[in-house]
Amino acid sequence: MTAVDTAVREAGRDFIRDIVAADLASGRHKTVVTRFPPEPNGYLHIGHAKSICLNFGIAEEFGGRCHLRFDDTNPTKEEQEYIDAIERDVRWLGFDWGKHLYHASDYFEQLYQWAEHLIRASKAYVDDQSQEEMRAARGTLTEAGRNSPYRDRSVEENLDLFRRMRAGEFPNGARVLRAKIDMASGNINLRDPTLYRILHASHPRTGNKWSIYPSYDFAHGQSDAIEGITHSICTLEFEDHRPLYDWFIENLPVPSRPRQYEFARLNLSYTVLSKRVLTELVRGGHVSGWDDPRMPTLAGLRRRGVPPEAIRDFVTRIGVAKANSIVDMAMFEFAVREVLNKRALRRMAVLRPLKVVIENYPEGKSEELDAVNNPEDASAGSRRIRFGRELFVERDDFMENPPKKFFRLSPGKEVRLRYAYFITCREAIKNAAGEVVELRCTYDPATRGGNAPDGRKVQATLHWVSAADAVPAEVRLYNPLFTRPNPSGGDFAADLNPSSLEVLNHSRVEPALAAGNTVEAVQFERQGYFCRDQDSAPGRPVFNRTVGLRDTWAKVSGSG
Repeated sequence: MTAVDTAVREAGRDFIRDIVAADLASGRHKTVVTRFPPEPNGYLHIGHAKSICLNFGIAEEFGGRCHLRFDDTNPTKEEQEYIDAIERDVRWLGFDWGKHLYHASDYFEQLYQWAEHLIRASKAYVDDQSQEEMRAARGTLTEAGRNSPYRDRSVEENLDLFRRMRAGEFPNGARVLRAKIDMASGNINLRDPTLYRILHASHPRTGNKWSIYPSYDFAHGQSDAIEGITHSICTLEFEDHRPLYDWFIENLPVPSRPRQYEFARLNLSYTVLSKRVLTELVRGGHVSGWDDPRMPTLAGLRRRGVPPEAIRDFVTRIGVAKANSIVDMAMFEFAVREVLNKRALRRMAVLRPLKVVIENYPEGKSEELDAVNNPEDASAGSRRIRFGRELFVERDDFMENPPKKFFRLSPGKEVRLRYAYFITCREAIKNAAGEVVELRCTYDPATRGGNAPDGRKVQATLHWVSAADAVPAEVRLYNPLFTRPNPSGGDFAADLNPSSLEVLNHSRVEPALAAGNTVEAVQFERQGYFCRDQDSAPGRPVFNRTVGLRDTWAKVSGSG
């Protein structure tokens, strides 16, 4: 078995890796060169992660290289903020482009010269029609388009007009440069597509040097050719663009011959990955920003505490296919739990505190107990937690009149406190409104560590924190941003979940959680995985829920 065969087997076979392996075996290419080409007009989301992992992964597996190239051809939507965020996210995901960082704007002069080459070959022309006129003449899927009245301009006139467009002589929208292909083509993308449009806008890298900018379709394939890309891997919506991609490559004196291959994009239930919708969510104030933990952006997932290896594992699990489908969010949560369960430290936190007073525990006394940091990792060791007369337990762990199968605290019921003792509820204290505000309990000193010498069993183990040294904390519980598994991209606001964020301001956490300043996710025992948020302040930590301990999506979808 060759090194290439081994790499493919280890990575898991898919049709793109089969193509790459065959190209190397046949000698078509000696080295694999891929690229990840984002447009810097927004933040990357989990759908981009699939493309990042595929392009960088293939390059690594087959001993090649992957470029990071910004397709920065539309200065009206591009910002340095997005460029910086994209670089940060790709690195966070675990990939590095080394010295191979490029921009389509690096090639603006070459692309311009190639546009003139097409004009000289009578394969491009300047069109004076308005956008509305061009759209009306383009035709439909069943009707051919009509030739522009400017299609037969002379080479000399086209060159003159195009150079004047570059010089900034005309206003936005006055003219465009179009390829002269076939207005009757069954593929609408070949009906004289736009190559250049006039945009009097400052570019993040080139400033005001240019008054015309190439279209994505014109810049994309030629940038690949300049960089020597061997496999131009993109999502399925670009399949109909491949004949145009090939037409440009075949009609221009490009230095190499890249080939385009398409795969199904990632679609997640209860999630919208449209960059337009994500931008509107941010600008409309529906979320706090691009890194809001409810957002499917890599920045949002990072702030939520999702580890990058979980995203990489998830992408590997769903595989690479040719057909579009929707992946259940439960699969993503499972991948996150798989990683966090092995490495996350365990801590105790009470989200909705209910005070417990142990009446037969001596006043003024306290003791320290051993608590395991991670039962999945013996090397994580243990920590000391303080136990005393007054504690907090979870309000949901008590019911005054419980149903038959409620095994937690209720009057007369005995339970185990994690790492501590058996306690029995004796009385519930209520306020004037009739609300339970305190539990009076007793403990069995012989059950220290959580086991009874006489062998009696209890049916529930509760987490708790000591009232004397527990730290107040804000806890943010994130729920699905949308109420439907397949939210509408057109009227997304109608599907927004009004309960997508629940903020708990009176939670209590053990001191070990407040002392640490790490953003690594931890497990709140019996609650889920949480991470410290950047909004934390001294003495007032803020925690975001990364994911629950169980599949929450079955309940959301009504199937559980």
